[in-house]
Amino acid sequence: MDFARIAVEIVVGFFSLFILTKLLGKMTITQITTFDFISALVLGELVGNALYSPDIGISKIIFATTCWGLLIYVTETVTQKNIPLRLFLEGKPSIIIQKGKLSYRELQKNRLDIDQLLHMLRSNGVFSIKEVEYAILETDGTLNIIKKDEFTNPTKKDFNMSSSTDSIAVTFISDGRLLSDNLTQCGFDEQWLEQQLATHGIRTYAQVLYAEWKEGESLHVEKY
Repeated sequence: MDFARIAVEIVVGFFSLFILTKLLGKMTITQITTFDFISALVLGELVGNALYSPDIGISKIIFATTCWGLLIYVTETVTQKNIPLRLFLEGKPSIIIQKGKLSYRELQKNRLDIDQLLHMLRSNGVFSIKEVEYAILETDGTLNIIKKDEFTNPTKKDFNMSSSTDSIAVTFISDGRLLSDNLTQCGFDEQWLEQQLATHGIRTYAQVLYAEWKEGESLHVEKY
């Protein structure tokens, strides 16, 4: 009986957290701050502890996640309008390198050592501090940099080259399955797609591992 109860509570807890995450928005995950991290830990503990306690039923799990979710939602809403409270809860970006000069004070303030900073710079494609004009540590822990002029890559504008607006590739077939919505949004139909596949010697979608289309280019097809 306990196994059945735990199974039901796991399902309820899963969907409760899933719905809550959807309502709170993608920012909670993609740009997690210290406050968001603590909130996620507590929310997980509320559900996790409830699973193995026979005294806590489904209604209490839903009640706990709802209350905590409302608290997070209200806090996020208030911080959007109250800048001092937002800075207190989420913190503010720190300029680790300013005008090419490393700030030891900011390193200490953010508990960041040189090895960690070098690792973060390498993750941004920079292998020497002397290449950096500005380095900003964001509230979510990521590092954004601006290189010095002599170390930046040349652009088309530098060479007086004409520029054009690029477009994104759209997936039409994935793992043998047709994504009809993508096909329709791009102004095509299945008859057009079948004709394109025929030029590659393909008769059915099941033969295609992946197929994408990009404006101004032909259909790119990868077979199994």
